Amino acid sequence: MPEIPPLPDPVRRNVYWRTIQFILQNFFCFWLRYRARGIEHLPTTGGALLLVNHQSYVDPLLVGLPLTRPVSYLARDNLFRVPIIGHILRNTYVMPINREAASTTSIREAIRRIDGGFYVGIFPEGTRTLDGTVGEMKPGFLALLRRTKVPVIPVGIAGAYECYPKGTPFPWPGKVRVVFGEAIPREQLDGFGKGNEEGLVHFVRGRIIECAAAAQSWRDER
Repeated sequence: MPEIPPLPDPVRRNVYWRTIQFILQNFFCFWLRYRARGIEHLPTTGGALLLVNHQSYVDPLLVGLPLTRPVSYLARDNLFRVPIIGHILRNTYVMPINREAASTTSIREAIRRIDGGFYVGIFPEGTRTLDGTVGEMKPGFLALLRRTKVPVIPVGIAGAYECYPKGTPFPWPGKVRVVFGEAIPREQLDGFGKGNEEGLVHFVRGRIIECAAAAQSWRDER
């Protein structure tokens, strides 16, 4: 059995990520008129699970940009074999997952990071939106949600679909807003028994839709 590497610091970002973050903060604020709010809803200590709607390739960056703590995401394992991209992923807290085969290893690693104090980000839709709306959600994320007791934070992104739709090689200039919602009370999540997975998915999707709608309303303001 391969040795499990120790976790990096869950609170202090490494130099590699801080450098990328500084560059992208300036670029996105200018090119995408990027803004975010609701950061105060995130815990300052300990782990958290961030559930985010999926609009574009840059969504993980959009969520992580305003934060002083790193966020770990799950990404397709074949991306780690791509030159340059794989190097970036390995140095920005990303975890590999095999989407063709349900990987308990990926879930265990995500739980290990949450227990180790990390923010872990998940896109429950599983793929990017086709029309800008929040799509149906795959129930796989429930395996992680049910096995942890950390705060669950819904996050809504608006504008990334318009600025960076599928098939576009580079983001167009535009306006992007991100809203971090209030933590979903654990008693509400635990109220859905194991026989009511569909109801829990529907409930979580509703909270993410609320955040996405708040981000869209903010984006529509002049």
